[in-house]
Formats: sequence, structure tokens, C-alpha cells
Amino acid sequence: MTRFMEWTGRRRGERFADYDALWRWSVAELEQFWASIWDYFQIRASAPYERVLAERRMPGARWFEGAELNYAENLLLGGRAARDPSAPAVVHVSELRGLDQLSWGELAAQVAAVAAGLRSLGVARGDRVVAYMPNIPETLIAFLATTSIGAVWSSAAPEFGARSVIDRFAQIEPRVLLAVDGYRHGGKDFDRRGVVESILAELPTVQSTVTLPYLFTGRSDTRSPARPGALSWEELLARGEGAALHFEQVPFEHPLWVLYSSGTTGLPKAIVHGHGGILVEQLKKGMHLDLRREDRMFWFTTTGWMMWNFLVGCLLADAAIVLYDGSPGHPDLGILFRLAEQAGMTGMGVSAGLLASAQKAGVEPRREHDLKMLRGIGSTGSPLAPESFRWVYEHVDPEVWLYSTSGGTDVCTAFVGGCPLLPVYEGELQCRALGCAVESWDEQGRALIDEVGELVVTEPMPSMPLFFWGDRAGEDGVGERLRESYFSMYPGTWRHGDWIRITPRGGAVIYGRSDSTINRQGVRMGTSEIYRAAGALEEVLDAVVVDVPRAGGDEGALEMLLFVVLAPGVELDEDLRERIRARIREDCSPRHVPNDVMQIDEVPRTLSGKALEVPVKRILMGADPHQAASADSLANPRALDYFVELAATRRAKAKEKARG
Repeated sequence: MTRFMEWTGRRRGERFADYDALWRWSVAELEQFWASIWDYFQIRASAPYERVLAERRMPGARWFEGAELNYAENLLLGGRAARDPSAPAVVHVSELRGLDQLSWGELAAQVAAVAAGLRSLGVARGDRVVAYMPNIPETLIAFLATTSIGAVWSSAAPEFGARSVIDRFAQIEPRVLLAVDGYRHGGKDFDRRGVVESILAELPTVQSTVTLPYLFTGRSDTRSPARPGALSWEELLARGEGAALHFEQVPFEHPLWVLYSSGTTGLPKAIVHGHGGILVEQLKKGMHLDLRREDRMFWFTTTGWMMWNFLVGCLLADAAIVLYDGSPGHPDLGILFRLAEQAGMTGMGVSAGLLASAQKAGVEPRREHDLKMLRGIGSTGSPLAPESFRWVYEHVDPEVWLYSTSGGTDVCTAFVGGCPLLPVYEGELQCRALGCAVESWDEQGRALIDEVGELVVTEPMPSMPLFFWGDRAGEDGVGERLRESYFSMYPGTWRHGDWIRITPRGGAVIYGRSDSTINRQGVRMGTSEIYRAAGALEEVLDAVVVDVPRAGGDEGALEMLLFVVLAPGVELDEDLRERIRARIREDCSPRHVPNDVMQIDEVPRTLSGKALEVPVKRILMGADPHQAASADSLANPRALDYFVELAATRRAKAKEKARG
């Protein structure tokens, strides 16, 4: 960050006094800032750009028009200096595999082979390749191979149920599916072959299926899908053995991958990001992470979360990345700190919930492990409680750089987060990221300082979505669903859906979602997906789900509560409660099984029929019911009475626990 600040200052003939001055310039002079990123990192492009930003507007900004490049080429070959092919690029371990590593040379060779194999299957520029794969090297290799062809990548974690995967992948009509036969999590084995068959049954566009024996390696039971176009991972590699790297040159805004929203109000939004937009954003974020050559960067994630895509981008900084497939709590909550020692991590990213859980479990990494290589610890997924800041500095390392970040799948990056030049304040995110014009706004669109408001972005960013797959475009070429998702509340300004407070010193505090997304251990799931799973049981007629601070629990601890309306004459007993949980575990994910299921008479709804998830959540968190929801806007205002009474009961329980 310091080198970039000095380099940019020299080019402009001035000196940036501090990070705040650099940030203010980066959002005021967008074209100059992003051009500096392009030049500083010496982006590889076969055709130069004509202008940085065609029109400074949202939505519809067009970046670096005329440029032709390839994301995978910049990642594998770099822009500033040749990489040592024998140096480690990927360090990896899982519950099924021991610690190992892949060099830059080995990574490039396997990417070339898989790319040639995919071409032999007919994959070409613009085709979609999807993966039902865990966080292992093969997934990374398949992604880079797909990208090198100019095809479009999308992935889902194998813990997702069939319906959740189909709802995502069916939208983009993939040509090839890559999948594992199963996985191990928390010491338990999960056979996914039947799930893969269910997925394929509803993806008619898939012409080839590539299966990686992962769970059943070395066992006698190694059956794979018996269908036309089925082959193993080894067969795919063999098809391209000895092939040379080739990178299809594509426009800056050519689709790179499709990520998915949580599906709160229907099918998950299929969010399309471009080669160039993600490239320049991830190069910039490498500075925020203080990534250097020889570093080893880790973030606990699955392939169904944008943090996997974010972690892959750390390779752009010439650093190695550390991949882990498994439970963060098995055999105990010290597993990731043991991995940090064994893998020589210099950067470690985890969820705020995991740090809170390690604290409560009495984990003492500083005493139990040699973490001398660890310079920084990042946290995301939910707000990091002040107690967790204290625990890290007392029990991990008093000198470590602890930074909390907050962003979104929508832009595949963080709006606010860490800066290695700034001090760390307990409970606070250090800064607004370079190029991110983040503000806190009230309902009238007025900027707030040191007050909680809606997180908005007032200037375009290159990694904002190109479009939603299948979104019907309006007269200006912008999709209707995209406009409604981000620009309906404040036209021309991105409204993200988080509560934020900008501190007088330029830091930020995040207070959680202002919408109803359910975030469990860093994996977001929309309420509509949970409703579909629960509603599959004939006894369940309707439902509303929220995640709220645990009544009388530690600060930062959340519990997920599912309220169900049952068929006439049906009572909620333990058998039905467990069947609801089992269905959600299978159709959605094990992380989204509710902590409690309760029976209600009716779901409170707006006049237009939308469930009042956010008002219910706010009432249970202690908000005045009259401020949480306007009775005039409700179809059944008395339905909120149950939640008002429940909130009072929870408050009384919390007070009783505090006294006792």
C-alpha cells in the first residue's frame, strides 16, 4: 500500500499525506485511480483500452472499453515479474487428504491439460461449466482452465442439497458438470452420488459429466454416473496431457463467473461478473491484505461462497493460497490454528462466529501453537464483536494485525475492511476500501457521520455485476431485476442492504443486514430456499424464518428461529420438528438447520403478500413494534402480536440469566 501510494503520488506530482487522502482521491478521481491500478500492476492485455470509464453512472457504467485480456493469464503468468515455477502456489489439506502443495509450474501444467480436455468435450468461449466440488486443488484447476477458454464458471459446495443446486445452475444452462462422489465433514462421510444424479436429471443442457473420486478413492465402491458423456477427472486430464497454455482473449466485460444471491424473494439471482472488473478489483484488494510474494494466504470458505473466488484472487499477488476442505470445529475448534502452524500461514481469514466460538471454548492458540509466521487475521461473514478483538490480542498474538471486513457476493469484494497503514480499534473496521465511495445514508438519502444508516455506494465500481443471467433488460439496456435489487431505494446510488456507521476517524461499524438474508457460518441462504424445504412437508402451510441474537446469550451469538403455520388439526410435536429440520438439512445445507421451530397461527404479511421477515427480526431484537412495521401496510397486523409477546419473554429470560 505504501509503495502504491508513493508511486501514484509521484505520477501526479504530489504527496498523499495518509491513507484517508489516498482514499478520497480514489473515489473522487475514479478514472485516474483505476488507470493507476492497471499501470501499477502491469496488467497483461492483448489490446489496450480506449478510455477508463465511458460514462460515470449507475447502473450501466462501462469500464476499460476496447481492452482484450484474460483473467487466468494474468493470474498464472503475472504482470510484473516472472514467477518461479518451483515455488508453491497452492498449499492444501482436507479431512480426506493430508497436507500437500502444488507448485506454480504444476498448477499451470494441470490447467493447460484440463483446458484441452474441456475443449475436447466441445467447451468454447461463452459456454457454462459448473462444479459441484469442494475447496480442493482440482476445483481451482477446473476454474482456471474454464476461464482460460473464455467459458463461464459457476460452482456450488457439495453440502448444498439438490434443489438449491438446481435452482442455481438451471438458470445458466451449463454444458459441463464437474462433481465429486462425496466428501467428509466433521468426521462424517457424505455420499453425494445420488444427489448428483438428481441434479443431472434437471439439467438437460449438460452434455458431459466429469466425476472426481474423492470420498471413495481406493475403495471398491467407485461407481460414477452411467450416462453418455460421463468420464473421470483422470480421463479429462489424460485428454489434454502435454498441452500448452492458451488464453482466449476476451473483452474487459466478458463474463468470468456466475455467483448467486441468497434467494430471499425467489430464485437466487445469477450475478455475472467480468474478467476485467474482477481482475482490477482483486489486484487492488491484494494491497488491502498486504499480500507479498512468498506469503501464504488462507480464508476458511466453501466453493458456494464468494470468499472462495476472493481467495483464488490472492494468487494475483504472487502469494500462495491455502485451501482447506473440512469442518472448522473438528476434532476441536483449534483445528484452523494447527493448520496455520503446519501450513506456515502469513494471513488467515475466518468468520466472526468461529472466533467467538473459539473464545467460548477456551482455545489458546498462542500457548498451543507456533504462529510466528502469522502477520494478519481477517474476519468476515458477520460483525466481529469487541470481545473477539480482545481475545485475539490476548490469546493469539498481541502484535498481529486483526482486520474485520464487510462486502458482498454482489461485488465479490469488501466495501469496508482492513488497511495495513492504519491502527486497529476494537469493534471497528479500519477503513473504506480504495475506489469504494461508501457512505451511511438515512431514508431521505442524506449522508450520516457517526450514525447508523443504510450502506450505500455513490460511485460505480468495476466489479459491480455486469447483469443478472436471464434478467430482462429495460430501454437503457439495464436489467429490471438488477435495478430493483440495488437502485430502487435511491435511484442512481447502490444500496447494499447493510446497516453501517461511519466513524469520525473514517472507520466503520457494521450492524448486520437490513434485509432478511440468513447467514450461517459465512454461508448465505435465502429465506425462500428454507421455505421451499419446510413447505415440502404436507403438514407445513406457511413459514417465516429469522436469525437473531441468542436470548441471554453472549454478544455476537446468533440463533435461527423458524416459525411455521401448520395444517388444521396438526400440532408441532418433536417428530414433526425433527422432520422439518431434516428436510432443511437435505434440501438447503446442514448449516441452515434452525435452532428452534415454533408454531404460529399466521405469518405477518404486507398488503402485497410479502412476509415481514425484517420487522419480525427487529421486534425480536427489541425494536418498538410500531417502528418496526406500520400497521397500515399490513394485511394482518394482529399476526405480529405473537412476536411482540415472544420478544418480551426473551428479554425477561435475558435479564434472569444476567442476574443469575
